[in-house]
Amino acid sequence: MKKVMVLMGGFSAEREVSLVSGKGVLEALIRAGYAAYAHDLKNIDDFLAEIKGNRPDVVFNALHGNWGEDGEIQALLDLMQIPYTHSGMKASLLGMDKELTKMVAAGVGIKIAESEKLTFASLLQNGTKIPLPYVVKPVADGSSVGVFIVQTESDLAQVNYDDENREILVEKYIAGRELTCAVYNGKALAVTELCPHAAFYNYQAKYTNGMTQHELPANLAPEVENTVKKYAEKLHKALGCNMLSRSDFRYNDIDGVVLLEVNTNPGMTPLSLVPEQALFVGISYEELCSGMVEHAQCRKL
Repeated sequence: MKKVMVLMGGFSAEREVSLVSGKGVLEALIRAGYAAYAHDLKNIDDFLAEIKGNRPDVVFNALHGNWGEDGEIQALLDLMQIPYTHSGMKASLLGMDKELTKMVAAGVGIKIAESEKLTFASLLQNGTKIPLPYVVKPVADGSSVGVFIVQTESDLAQVNYDDENREILVEKYIAGRELTCAVYNGKALAVTELCPHAAFYNYQAKYTNGMTQHELPANLAPEVENTVKKYAEKLHKALGCNMLSRSDFRYNDIDGVVLLEVNTNPGMTPLSLVPEQALFVGISYEELCSGMVEHAQCRKL
């Protein structure tokens, strides 16, 4: 029986979501027959002591956001030679950095929106080359944390980050339908259309019950659905993701299918899209989690 540490919590803005994901994963793995236990990552000393005293066979990485899915924890587990779920250090780093993701995507023929990387201070002082309307978001963060839609010059006053030197991405706003597609073991599962009741699919819309309607499967022309799936699979492969990723897109008749971002460690909460798509194609939550454990890996020394 494999001993599985479900690593959750962490230090990012997505800590609370991670705890919910981790709880669901823990319960599923116990039901599936694994010797699973939880570890809430609050500080690195306690984590290392836990690893030393109760070394797991596999770490199920249920962390979200910075330090959890940006390559940091992956590199540490690589050094300790403990297999872990989801993507390795390189794919995690690339996937968390939205500018690098766009470069990789463009290199394999995936359509991306025009964008500019700069600091928040530079945006305030010098503006941007991207014409209105545009989206402002952190270069490296997830769950739509710190995302602002700027429709007019006056909207810029609403854009705020604690650190003026923070790197941000200003990206052309692509109007249209919000689509998402998970890839599991190299194959696209399904395409969901997200219909938020809020202005856009922000943090609250993602994790508040009733805030967003999920249309699964999305009502799309076959060629559009196939493009979304093809793009998601190509990006998964190009980044070198292990087992699971989820890519988000916008679609309209003029721009076509345009990549927004990729998530190499997508949520596993009751409202999360990956478990929903997996179930749609006949993969239960327990099977999904078990598959991740059985394909866990680390970089070999």
